[in-house]
Amino acid sequence: MSKEDIQNLKVGVVFSRFNEPVVREILKSCIDQLVFKGIKKNHILKKEVPGALEIPVLVNAYAATKNYDVLIGVGAVIRGETYHFEVVSDQSANGLMQVQINNNIPIINAIITTNSSDEAFARTKIKGKEAANGAIEMALLMKNL
Repeated sequence: MSKEDIQNLKVGVVFSRFNEPVVREILKSCIDQLVFKGIKKNHILKKEVPGALEIPVLVNAYAATKNYDVLIGVGAVIRGETYHFEVVSDQSANGLMQVQINNNIPIINAIITTNSSDEAFARTKIKGKEAANGAIEMALLMKNL
């Protein structure tokens, strides 16, 4: 994989506004790593949605354009007192998987699910970096089939 291969990748990142302080840190870590690895800033689209359940529909819309080599969903689902936590985490992950399979484009799931805000903040930097690295690897794999 050459630097030229990486810098020409087009990446779409859809992130949620819900749990914004956590998501902002994941997003920053992800974008910083994409740029560090050589992706041009003007090749990275960032779009915000209200919450994790809205990420898959916008990712799907961007996947359908065929303008991106890889898409990343960034969000945070933190356990609360109700069953809603499981619904949101399961359905957002399932939605991203469906988009990936139906559109034949790699989708990186960087929607963290944790038991507490402390757990979430402990994972933000590593999750963003892992998402960026996984996005680059998968985009290059798909391009070189």
